[in-house]
Amino acid sequence: MRPTQETATGTGLNPGVGNDVYAPLRDYAIESALPGFGDVFYWFNTLWNIYSLLAFLVSAGFIFGIIYAMQRTSQLAAEHAAELRAAEKAFANRLTGASGNTRWQEVKTHIASGNPNDWRLAIIEADIMLDEVLGELGLAGATIGEKLKSASPNQIRSLDDAWRAHRTRNEIAHAGTDFVLTQRIATDTINQYERVFSELGKV
Repeated sequence: MRPTQETATGTGLNPGVGNDVYAPLRDYAIESALPGFGDVFYWFNTLWNIYSLLAFLVSAGFIFGIIYAMQRTSQLAAEHAAELRAAEKAFANRLTGASGNTRWQEVKTHIASGNPNDWRLAIIEADIMLDEVLGELGLAGATIGEKLKSASPNQIRSLDDAWRAHRTRNEIAHAGTDFVLTQRIATDTINQYERVFSELGKV
């Protein structure tokens, strides 16, 4: 049995229970002389308060988990972007002064691998070559996208191939490991680069 409480003067309500939503029903039960009916509401209200507290703690845990997952995802994306930049720099340094055919053979070696990381590297390397080729054509722009925008189909008949290949490279760079690169997509992308380079006499 719960402890008895003094009834507030003239109100019929227990003091200090302003937040007790079941107080009116409980008081009515008591005043109606239903044995134990008020206690049922009392304990039900206690259980509800415990449930509310647990629900709050669980919700707070989920919110914390979501925030952590978002931060971790951003961190992994930044790490992946840094790896791509390092791979691009290493490729450029390794093949500085090499002929277009030598560099393209490096790309073909990577795309023939069974390792998805090699496929990504092949596309990155091909995109570096595309940037250089577009620069040699005198196309204006600081990025490959800007150079492609300044080009016309009269200059590059395979311009659509260049755009599709470059977009795939950007998806790899921006989405990181979230982008599912299949061997077919990788091969199609390298073939798109190859059509551009073949037209411009670079491979």
